[in-house]
Amino acid sequence: MIRRVVRRAVAPAATLVAGGVPPLLAKVYANRGVNNPAELKLPLSDLLPPHTLKGAAAAGNLLADALASGQRLLIIGDFDADGATSTALAITALRALGAADVDYLVPNRFEYGYGLTPEIVALAATRQPHLIITVDNGIASLDGVAAANALGIATLVTDHHLAGAELPAAAVIVNPNQPGCDFASKALAGVGVIFYVMLALRAELRQRGWFERKGIAEPNLAEYLDLVALGTVADVVPLDRNNRILVAAGLQRIRRGQARPGIMALLDVAGRNPANTVASDLGFTVGPRLNAAGRLDDMSVGIECLLAPTPQRAMDYAQRLQRLNEERRRIEQGMQEEALALLEQLPPVADGDGAPAGITLYERGWHQGVIGILASRVKERLHRPTIVFADADPDGHEIKGSARSIQGIHIRDVLDAVATRHPGLLTRFGGHAMAAGLTLSGAHYAAFATAFVAEVERHGRDVDLEAVLESDGELGEGDFDLVLAEALRVGGPWGQHFPEPLFDGDFRIVQQRLVGERHLKLVFGLPGSNEVVDAIAFNIDLEQWPDPGREWVRAAYRLDVNEFRGRRSLQLIVEQLE
Repeated sequence: MIRRVVRRAVAPAATLVAGGVPPLLAKVYANRGVNNPAELKLPLSDLLPPHTLKGAAAAGNLLADALASGQRLLIIGDFDADGATSTALAITALRALGAADVDYLVPNRFEYGYGLTPEIVALAATRQPHLIITVDNGIASLDGVAAANALGIATLVTDHHLAGAELPAAAVIVNPNQPGCDFASKALAGVGVIFYVMLALRAELRQRGWFERKGIAEPNLAEYLDLVALGTVADVVPLDRNNRILVAAGLQRIRRGQARPGIMALLDVAGRNPANTVASDLGFTVGPRLNAAGRLDDMSVGIECLLAPTPQRAMDYAQRLQRLNEERRRIEQGMQEEALALLEQLPPVADGDGAPAGITLYERGWHQGVIGILASRVKERLHRPTIVFADADPDGHEIKGSARSIQGIHIRDVLDAVATRHPGLLTRFGGHAMAAGLTLSGAHYAAFATAFVAEVERHGRDVDLEAVLESDGELGEGDFDLVLAEALRVGGPWGQHFPEPLFDGDFRIVQQRLVGERHLKLVFGLPGSNEVVDAIAFNIDLEQWPDPGREWVRAAYRLDVNEFRGRRSLQLIVEQLE
């Protein structure tokens, strides 16, 4: 898909340049709203304090009481990378803080569905826990919490998803997005929320003199920030300053070789050097391998990888996750081909580029665990809110959907509006601005598809449905430099709402050839000089490229560092070719 390239017009902040930031980097930061050199420093001392997160102090008290009385604690996690890292953090931190009996349960998504359902509570009850702790789920689990209460099991809900009109009757809820919470960062991932709960618990235990009485060392919770960084980046939450502090500290631990064996093993099987790890490595290489367990098998494989005490045990799990990820890619490729055929059958609309305002796709036999990835791919291709469905049971009586949205259209609000205007159409739903999940009767699919498009049109009246690439401008000849590429690479952490620097310009094509199945390897001649630079464009349109007759191209690209056999060189990662 060709996207309109729009150049950001912000000038570099004089305060940044005066503070020693190179002008080009100063312009990049100013484009992202950073104008003060102090904002570029990300010390852990600047983290928002735990007591400002509603429910955190109460959770610390609840857990401190549970530890003091030797209660059995059971973590109920989600089946994605955020859920896996949240679960691993909760388990290891609670044990380090002195919990005598703590375990976890991540039920198979295909049998029990999402969240703390009554069925999961029934399964959890066989472990006879005194307290259930949800991580990265639970804010919408009204029936599940009620079922736990009926069995005499207390519940601590830690979550970051948006709350509905009614909250579950849990003993304590910790969620920056719950009503009445004034926490300054609403962008915490699930793993960030449970990290804050552990900070509150440690403070409470310290006040009670717990560590002295038990004769245990007070743990340094910064040791868990590799998990926080991975879960935060993999969940694609906005990298506001608080999240950037968490991610930056976690990346530092990874680069210093201080990450847990599971993360080091996942980087190894992905062919990444831990010493040079950046946020995108977590998001595009480690995260997908971890997610593969929850998509195709059982997320306990991923959690056990993160909990592995030795490098060899971690590598065994990482290699298993690698195989699952390869299988996921094969399944996804087949589903993409079927989805493209369905897209060609969509009814045209009178204006725009011919695509409906909202896309819904459903095919019998599609894999439940891969529909979220497929929804993302279609959303990126058409720049439309997209929901992809798969059967929730063999007969298709019930179907589950995974939704992805574009900037400006809040997908959970869209689903809430559909449910309000059409009572009974949706069985259940939940999520946040950019992603959501839902369940409905297969018989209601056609009616839902119509209602969804209408609601997207209502919510997106003022939203530009043309895809846009925001560029930081054109680079000068002297900017194509390995030193600058290195500075940009480590200048983040970059991510959602704090995007990696992107540039655009015209280049002479010196060489072009296909590598792999869909990647285009290029050599660009720099305008006005005899210098050349290597470039690569991934997943190109094979109907347009390679094109031996084309001499010039306009490209939107990122500066990157290519590592090969110990040699580091400049390379452009091309996001778009025109």
